[in-house]
Amino acid sequence: MAPLNTDDFRATARRRLPRGLFDYIDRGTEDEVSLARIRASLDGVRLRPRILNGDCPASLETTLLGRRHPTPLVIAPTALAGMVADKGETKLARAASRFGIPFTVSTQSVEPVEDIRRGAPDAELWFQLYVWKDRARTAELLRRVAACDCDTLVLTVDTQMPPKREYNQRNGFGVPFRPTPGNVADMLCHPRWLWEVILRPGLRRGMPSYGHYPPEFRAGLLSPVTAEELRLDPALTWQDFRALRDGWQGRIILKGVLGTEDAMRAKAEGADAIVVSTHGGRNFDALPTTAEALPRIAANPAAVPELLADSGVRRGSDVLKYLALGASAVQLGRAPLWGLAAGGETGAATLLEIILAEMRTGMGFLGARTLADLCPFDN
Repeated sequence: MAPLNTDDFRATARRRLPRGLFDYIDRGTEDEVSLARIRASLDGVRLRPRILNGDCPASLETTLLGRRHPTPLVIAPTALAGMVADKGETKLARAASRFGIPFTVSTQSVEPVEDIRRGAPDAELWFQLYVWKDRARTAELLRRVAACDCDTLVLTVDTQMPPKREYNQRNGFGVPFRPTPGNVADMLCHPRWLWEVILRPGLRRGMPSYGHYPPEFRAGLLSPVTAEELRLDPALTWQDFRALRDGWQGRIILKGVLGTEDAMRAKAEGADAIVVSTHGGRNFDALPTTAEALPRIAANPAAVPELLADSGVRRGSDVLKYLALGASAVQLGRAPLWGLAAGGETGAATLLEIILAEMRTGMGFLGARTLADLCPFDN
């Protein structure tokens, strides 16, 4: 049977991907309390319906960062999408472009931004930045990004150190990848993935690696990153952000903001938007959820930048909930990867189409003609 929702795509992805890779995408951190709380907090949001509104053809159009978009969705940056499918980043970008949805390229993508731009010439590409310790290397990366017609930079600010993901330590998935009898057997049990993503591309282009690393450090995911200059800088400050703001000619979004004071500081420092995000519950288990933090930050819209939100979205109704709580747009992270794993570019596009259809259905039941009509039940 054809998949009907994101959970169906997730189930197919679970069958097709090695366990270590699937867990890396799907699971959280520490005791995974945050994952459960994200889901519970979204389930607890109720939306207020309006009745007898006549025919309500729902419009999903929105203005995001001063531009009109046909939907309020953005594909979030996800590391190693090119390990889910061959040329996975390009396939996701093309799937998103079918609906006018921006695709955010990760610093830790397998494909470099130049290849993604060539493969998806019509896509609206954003770029997510992890700042390397060598700022000259970072500046050169940003020059490459700007040359690929990416004018929106997403600076991730909630990953100061590697999170504790014990399941990946147990199953041996990581970078560098360290073969064990268990994880090698797991890959051999997924021959389609092994051939299509690792062996066949490896014969043509070499082993997968971080595509944005300088060539001399692009040794494949089996090799450790020994260059200190390419390690993520754990000590970023607002002064660093100001320097980035002064040097970048486009728009800058800060991703990973959960506090009102930080949101207000972001606006004062020149951020064009922030993403209210718990990193999908993947970094730290003791954080508030997006659904808890978002309405507090949105309570004084004049004092904060434009708001995006992410974490835990599985249904179109989840998107509507974040919009009702104050977001202008919602990022999708895991879900597009499940679609990609299940059916490549077509699978990712089908998943997006399902979510958009669920959004339109939900707006019909709410009597909402536009996204501005969405409102939480307790208002």
